[in-house]
Amino acid sequence: MNRWLFTIIFCLFAAFSFGQDPWKITADTIDPSHYYGVTVANGMIGIVSSPEPFKVKDVVLAGAYDLYGRGRVSNFLRSFNLLNMNLDIDGRRIGSGSIAHMKQELDMKAASFTTSFDYGDQATVSYTYYSLRHLPFTVLMDVSITAKKDISITGSSVMEAPDALRDVQNYYNEIDRPHVVISLLTSSAKSPTGKLLMCASNTFLFSEPHGKEPRVIHEMWDNNMHLMKFTRSIKAGETYRFSVAGTSMTSAHHDDPLNEAERITIYAKLEGRDRLLQFHQKAWDQLWQSDIVVDGDPQSQQDIHSMLYHLYSFVREGTANSPSPMGLSGLGYNGHVFWDAELWMYPAILVMHPELAKSMVEYRFQRLEAARKNAFANGFKGAMFPWESAESGVEETPVWALSGPFEHHITADVAIAAWNYYAVTQDKQWLKEKGYPILSATADFWSSRVERNGPGHFDIKNVVAADEWAENVDNNAFTNAAAKANLQYATQAAKLLGIAPDPDWMNVADNIPILKMDNGVTKEHASYNGEGIKQADVNLLAYPLKEITDKAQVKRDLEYYSSRVPNEGTPAMTQGVFALLYARLGDAEKAYHWFKDAYVPNLNPPFRVIAETKGGTNPYFATGAGGILQAVLMGFGGLEITPQGIKQIPSVLPSNWSKLTIKGAGPQKKTFVVK
Repeated sequence: MNRWLFTIIFCLFAAFSFGQDPWKITADTIDPSHYYGVTVANGMIGIVSSPEPFKVKDVVLAGAYDLYGRGRVSNFLRSFNLLNMNLDIDGRRIGSGSIAHMKQELDMKAASFTTSFDYGDQATVSYTYYSLRHLPFTVLMDVSITAKKDISITGSSVMEAPDALRDVQNYYNEIDRPHVVISLLTSSAKSPTGKLLMCASNTFLFSEPHGKEPRVIHEMWDNNMHLMKFTRSIKAGETYRFSVAGTSMTSAHHDDPLNEAERITIYAKLEGRDRLLQFHQKAWDQLWQSDIVVDGDPQSQQDIHSMLYHLYSFVREGTANSPSPMGLSGLGYNGHVFWDAELWMYPAILVMHPELAKSMVEYRFQRLEAARKNAFANGFKGAMFPWESAESGVEETPVWALSGPFEHHITADVAIAAWNYYAVTQDKQWLKEKGYPILSATADFWSSRVERNGPGHFDIKNVVAADEWAENVDNNAFTNAAAKANLQYATQAAKLLGIAPDPDWMNVADNIPILKMDNGVTKEHASYNGEGIKQADVNLLAYPLKEITDKAQVKRDLEYYSSRVPNEGTPAMTQGVFALLYARLGDAEKAYHWFKDAYVPNLNPPFRVIAETKGGTNPYFATGAGGILQAVLMGFGGLEITPQGIKQIPSVLPSNWSKLTIKGAGPQKKTFVVK
C-alpha cells in the first residue's frame, strides 16, 4: 500500500471517528464476503464470531495441542463448537437469507458480543455470548426473542465435533431434582493421535420457574453431531429469554475432563444467568481498573481499548499459559509461543496487570528443563529456549523454517522478561525461586554460545536476526545486544540475592560487539549492506534494550532503518517501535504517523480487527497490538521499566491528543498523566 493511499484511508477513518463509543464496536452492515470475526475470550477459551445467525466460527482452548496438520509439529485443536444453535420460528429455520436489520456489537467493557436482527413481521431476536471470566472453561449465550405476533419457537443447542477429532462419544443425561431439571448435552472425543481427551457439555437455562420450563428433547443425528431442543409458544408483544451454558476442557487441563465438564456445567446451571453475569462483569471491572484514556482522539481511544481488550482476553491470571501471536482468535501459527509473547505483548501486560504477566513467565519457568535439554542437544551449556514452543517446551518450529535452529535471541527475550517481572514487582522471593534460575541458565547459554576471538570480539555467528529476512548472519545487532542484557541482568540478580555471579558473564557481555557502518549508523549484522528489512532490529537497541542511549545515535538509526521498511509485508509492531522512539525524541508528528501506520492499514471489517501486515487477512494479531500499546505506554506515556520499578520520562503527545491518562499501572496501581 503506497503512502498516498494510506493517507486517504487514514483521513476516511478520521472523518468518521468523532462520536465513537470508547467501549463498543458496532457493525450495522454485515457482508459475509468481507467479514473477519472478533473474539470473546477469558484467557482460556476463545469464541470467534460469525456473520451467520446463531453460529460461531471457532472455539479455541488454550493449552490444547496435538500432533496433526501443518509441519509435523503440535497444533492448536479446535474445540467442540459449544454455542452453535438453531432457532426455528413457526417451523421455519432462521438463516442469513431470512433476516433483516442485522447488527453485531462487541462490548469491550462487558467482554460480550451481541447479534440482533428482525425476522420478518414475526419477531425481533438478539443473542449475546460471553466467555465467562470467573469460570475459565465456561461460556454463556443469552437469547432474547420479542414476538411481533403469536409465534411458536424451537431452540436447539447443537454439539458438533470438529473434523480432526476421532472416536467421538455422545451422551445425554437428565438430572431430576425437586427444584430443577438439568439437561446435559455432552460429547467427548480423542485428539488426532489419541494424546488428549477433549470434552464439552451444554445445558439450557430457562427463565420460567421450575415446573413450567419447556420439555427438552434429545436428538442424535450422526456420530459427530447431536442436539437438544425445546419448543415454546410466545404471544404477541411478549419477550422470552433463555440461555445456553457450556463447558469445554481436555485431559491437558484436568485428569477427568468428561465428568468435570459436566460438573462445571451443572454448577453454571445452578448459579443461574444473573449470578454468572454478575461475577463475569465484576471480574472485567477489576481488569478495566487498569486502563488507558485518550482525550481528543475518539477513534484512537476506541482502537487502544480494543488492543487492551484483546490482550486481557488472551491471558489469564494463575495459569502457566502464554499467548500465541493470534492469541485465542483462531489456530494461527499453530497456537505456538514465540518472542511475540515476551518482547511484544508482555511489556504492556506487565505494566497494566503484573498478575497476568506472571502467568506468561511461569509458562517459561515450567519449561526450563526442556530448554536445558535443548541447549545440550545443540552443543551449548545452560538453557536454550525454542523459537516455537507449545505444551512440552521442546522445539516446535517446522523443519523448513530456519528460525528453529538459528533464531537464538528468543533465549535472551525470555530472560529479559523474567528480569522485568522482578523490576516491576520488586518480588525478591519470586526472583530467587523462579527468576534467577531462568536468568542464570540463559546467561550460561550465552557464555557458551559466543565464539571468543579476542578482546571485543566475542562473536555470535550464524543466527537468524530479529529481522527475519537476515538468515544465517553474524553479529546481529539485536541478538548481540539482547545477549548482553541477559548477561548483565543475571549478574544484577545474583548480587541482589547475595549470590556470587559467574564473573565470566560480565566478561562476555563486555566483549560482545555492536557493529557500526561508515556513516555512523548501527549495523544490523556483519554482512548488512543497506537492504530492506522485514521488521525492527537495530531500533530495538534503543528500546527496550537500552543498549543505545545517545539521542543523536537513536535518531540516526531511526531515520535510517525506518526508510528501509517496505510498504507491505512487515508486521505491525515494527512501526510501533518507530512511534515509541519518535515520541521519546520529542517528534510528535512522526510519532503519530508511525502509530497510525502501524495498524490502520492492517484493519479488517467490520470490527477493526488487526491483521499481521498491511492488507493482511489473518486477525487478530495480538503481537502487533502489544507493540502498538508499548508505543502508547512507553512512547507517548513515557513509562520506563527500571530496576526500581516503573518510572516516567519526558515524552510528547500527538497534537490532537489533549491528554493521556494511564490508570492502574504496576502493583501500586499508579496513575500517570501526560498533557
